[in-house]
Amino acid sequence: MRIVFLLICVALITLSCSTPEPNKFSDSILIQIADLQDRRSTDSLLQFLYSENTLYRKEAAFAFASVQDSLASNVLGTLLLEDEDPEVRKAAAFALGQTGGYVAVNALIPSLQDKDKYVLGEVLEALGKSVKKSDVSALTNYFSTDSLTEEGLSWGFYRIGVRGYADSIVVKKMATFLESGHSFQTRLGAAHFFLRAKVDVKKFEDEIIRSAKEDKSAEVRMASTNALRKMAEQKVIPVLEEILKNESDYRVRVNAVRACSLFPLNEIVFAALKDASLSVKIAASEVILNGIAKTPFKRLDEEIPAAENIRVKANLYGALLRSIPYDSAASEIIKLYTKGDNYSRAHLINALGYAKGKNAEEAISFLAEELADSQEFVIKSSAAQSLVSINKTLGMDKENRFVEIYKSAILDGDAAVIGIVASALSDEALGYKERIRDFSFLTIAKGKLSLPKDYESLQPLDEAIAYFEGREKPVPSKNKFNHPINWQLGKTIKKDQKVLIKTNKGDILLRLLVEETPGSVVNFVDLVQRKYFDGRFFHRVVPNFVIQTGCNRGDGFGSENYSIRSEFGARRYRTGSVGMASAGKDTEGTQWFITHSPTPHLDGGYTLFAETISGMDVVDSIEVGDHIISASLVEEK
Repeated sequence: MRIVFLLICVALITLSCSTPEPNKFSDSILIQIADLQDRRSTDSLLQFLYSENTLYRKEAAFAFASVQDSLASNVLGTLLLEDEDPEVRKAAAFALGQTGGYVAVNALIPSLQDKDKYVLGEVLEALGKSVKKSDVSALTNYFSTDSLTEEGLSWGFYRIGVRGYADSIVVKKMATFLESGHSFQTRLGAAHFFLRAKVDVKKFEDEIIRSAKEDKSAEVRMASTNALRKMAEQKVIPVLEEILKNESDYRVRVNAVRACSLFPLNEIVFAALKDASLSVKIAASEVILNGIAKTPFKRLDEEIPAAENIRVKANLYGALLRSIPYDSAASEIIKLYTKGDNYSRAHLINALGYAKGKNAEEAISFLAEELADSQEFVIKSSAAQSLVSINKTLGMDKENRFVEIYKSAILDGDAAVIGIVASALSDEALGYKERIRDFSFLTIAKGKLSLPKDYESLQPLDEAIAYFEGREKPVPSKNKFNHPINWQLGKTIKKDQKVLIKTNKGDILLRLLVEETPGSVVNFVDLVQRKYFDGRFFHRVVPNFVIQTGCNRGDGFGSENYSIRSEFGARRYRTGSVGMASAGKDTEGTQWFITHSPTPHLDGGYTLFAETISGMDVVDSIEVGDHIISASLVEEK
């Protein structure tokens, strides 16, 4: 009997260990708090900040980081200063930083006396988000005594820097934070500070160079490398050349190429076109495209035939069109257009957007035809964007050719095209108000659009209508609450539910964060279960930034007829973080992205709902036009 009893116990223990843990939403009160957050119900949420239950106070405080209603700031400030639980105080500090305002600052500054280092770290960054320039001394006078508060101070200085409030004291302290003796997060915050803050780096060039070349973390090196663009050309070019030659992490090399973007084009950019990494080649072609004014024609003539990748080739053709007269460039591009898939064609269409002179005439005719006749969304939207680009280069044409193209395009009814063209029509520099007297076609087009599905197109269209009517630019419309969280589904999602994304390049395994972002995860799981993502393309790939997918049009302008709420948490965007794409707060739907590296400028502003736990090599290999074969929930045994 003892043996049998022991076997039963072992079986029960094994079963309990292997059974996935349910999420926290078995608690109906936590559902209520999350639902009130989703509905942005400040008054009802406030009552939970007074709850005797510590967990409920913490969850309600975190909810206000997404709601961002200053009416809650006084109560959050009281929690931060008086609550006995450090987790509640930490949540209150984060919410106050997200909300901002003088009430938040008045609560955060005295909280620098808090005895919990985790709370202090959050307070320091929250102050960086919310202090005015006159109160920066609250941070510069703070002396950290441990690594956690030092990390908070580093990110607080980063926040001050991107807001344009960093003084010489902040810059000097951040230079010391680049030194190797400091923690990874402290050094990372400092590196991104020098990349993104509006500061003069002349006195600390040696520290930035040392970080770019020698830091033990590639993620710190890549940010410091990108910051080299702020330095003198004669000093930084040899450093960038050395990095491109010796650096093993392609992401650092991408940033080395991008650091060249503020200098006249040089040999190392062209050498990068032959890098082993496609991402580096793409970055180099983009730098050439944007800096072509100082590039001799013959060099491009040599590089274009050698470019094997169509995106690189298209960028170089675009550079050729921007540089000096070469009347057959448009013809060559159009000839290439007959080959390849829709995304290859879209790259070539984008190149035509830089046409001028005789090339422009040929490009306009071709683009207008593709805009009118193509049934592919990615072609139509790309053609519209390139026509607008040529229009802005050439200005108004005497024959009103653009007017007729734009009218037909808008009346055709494609939502993305309507938004793109409307933005051109309301551009005062182009003068369409004097040319177009009957603008009823704009109001006809508006009747074909609706919120929330056409959010990105309605805003420029409303602005165009107001422009022609002589009114001030209208306040952008906001999506109303339209998609409640499906809690019946939400309660069934395991705490660490995994999703397998099979792509044509390989598999990516994600871990969902249902307890942190229930609305986004429930929406994502619902779409997965409906096979919504199967066959979807990666329509956007920015080297060393993100890969993006989930668009039902395949061009980035698509969405379904609903939107979900933004859910902002304290988790940072790092390598492999998965976030919801948006056109502003509370506009998320079906599009999502995966980051190639830490992206702190997204922290607290884009919903982070999952992490990549395997397959980053696949993420790094994804190109525009690659696709998802299937997305499925992983059943734990």
